[in-house]
Amino acid sequence: MISVVLPLFNEVESLATLHEELSLAFATMEAEFLFVDDGSQDRSWAELRTLAEADPRVRAIRLRRNFGKAAALTAGFREAKGEVIMTMDADLQDDPAEVPRFLEAIAGGLDVVSGWKRTRHDPWHKVAPSRVFNWAVSRLTGCRLHDHNCGFKAYRREVVEEVEIYGELHRFIPVLAFARGFRVGELVVKHRARKFGRSKYGMTRLVKGFLDLMTVRFLTRFSQRPLHILGSLGLFLLFVGGLGMLYLAFLWVDGRGPIGDRPLLIYSATLLGVGAQFLSLGILAELVTSYNLRPEDTYSVAERLGTTDAPETPRQSS
Repeated sequence: MISVVLPLFNEVESLATLHEELSLAFATMEAEFLFVDDGSQDRSWAELRTLAEADPRVRAIRLRRNFGKAAALTAGFREAKGEVIMTMDADLQDDPAEVPRFLEAIAGGLDVVSGWKRTRHDPWHKVAPSRVFNWAVSRLTGCRLHDHNCGFKAYRREVVEEVEIYGELHRFIPVLAFARGFRVGELVVKHRARKFGRSKYGMTRLVKGFLDLMTVRFLTRFSQRPLHILGSLGLFLLFVGGLGMLYLAFLWVDGRGPIGDRPLLIYSATLLGVGAQFLSLGILAELVTSYNLRPEDTYSVAERLGTTDAPETPRQSS
């Protein structure tokens, strides 16, 4: 059973053609086509109703308003029934005929297969920033993909059950899965020019993308040990501020004039205060993390043999 999750927003012109292409691609496979209408304001929902009445493989979810692609994907993942879950954009830029190649990669042992639009039919002012962004993501996370933004992906069910997304972290699912130990790979896919509608993304997406990258970097490296980053920064500031104070103390003891009017005194005191705050925040973050961290968040199981079921033990309250 393969589930194809298709988030959409105002794509009524594309839906009929997309359904025809999906039907051809999955003609010999058991599949479901799960459309998630993310608050469309055109006739997308009416078109989906028509498709669902004609094809039992079509299922659809309508969100009350536009919550964003990550929320739409989360809704689709929760409703999907397949052992392999694929995601595609509903704007006809992804070619369903390439689905068998994704399934072959999954059968070959990968847990996540991401599409790579090597040749893109987008304007240069979108392609260039995207390449910079993809390079930065690969360098900072260790998950080396050429196209993190591509919506054409395939996942084993375990991945979408274990990796939680929110905000605009949908483009980082492979990164989050890689951090959990899943095997991630990519395939070169055909990128078709948009026929209908217009792109939902502008230049602000680049800024948001880099902010999300900072979030992912923190989640994958320090979510279970926030004191390591906050405390390290706090200790560094305390060390620099302490050196400044020692230097001023030496000047005062050596009789080289008053130190109260020196800017270094203000800078050093500020560094000491900010450093102490960072260190305190790190300790508080550790307390919050230790209380809310679930045991299953600290590891990821690949396989099980034999009877491994164990009774759940309730959290002890202090």
